[in-house]
Amino acid sequence: MSIAHRFGRAGHRVALVSRGPDRHQGYLAELAADGISAIAVAADATDPEQLRAAVDDVRAQLGRVDVAYVGLGGLDGPHPSDIRGITSSDLTEAMQLLHATVHAVSLVLPEMRARGAGGLLFAGGLSAVVPMPMLGALAPTSAALRTYALTLHEALREEGVYAGTLTIGGAVERGDIHQHVLTHPETFGDIGEHTLDPDEIADQAWRMFSDRESPEHVFDVLAPA
Repeated sequence: MSIAHRFGRAGHRVALVSRGPDRHQGYLAELAADGISAIAVAADATDPEQLRAAVDDVRAQLGRVDVAYVGLGGLDGPHPSDIRGITSSDLTEAMQLLHATVHAVSLVLPEMRARGAGGLLFAGGLSAVVPMPMLGALAPTSAALRTYALTLHEALREEGVYAGTLTIGGAVERGDIHQHVLTHPETFGDIGEHTLDPDEIADQAWRMFSDRESPEHVFDVLAPA
């Protein structure tokens, strides 16, 4: 939502795509209060046909897609487990998020390349760059997503299309995972200062898209002082 607000304030019309339609009216009301024109479409991004239909719906209502922000995941996604005990099935499940991300790109990138303009932004975890054995199959998935984003950036830089990734190490405040961590201190302990303001993340995403130079920004509030 912070990404939606930041890009909306810059003049973009916003399309929200998520699985939970029960939240959409609240999202749209919040954006409208900020003077932002928005629509919402319900779809499970890991279902290729649902995602394709959602993108078609967005185009039908708003026209072309100028910027796509892909940040997949959630409490009901693949769960962390020690890297020493993962199986190939665990990795296959975790990689569904990467498959869905690549599919999302395939739905919007061709028209961006044809215009010679546009942007792709991704959100990934800090385990892509810092070994975190407790995250299990999510760690190699995060690394693969980061490599995909960085390689896209290099491949597209001469075509006028930007690609970049936000590598996030910390609990994003006001989000579902942050709330889950806060309500289960017996499992996660005191997260203290290990949190990130989503508005600051969104501001950085806007700067990356506007400047079109750096392919990555790392947020790390997990490392010990």
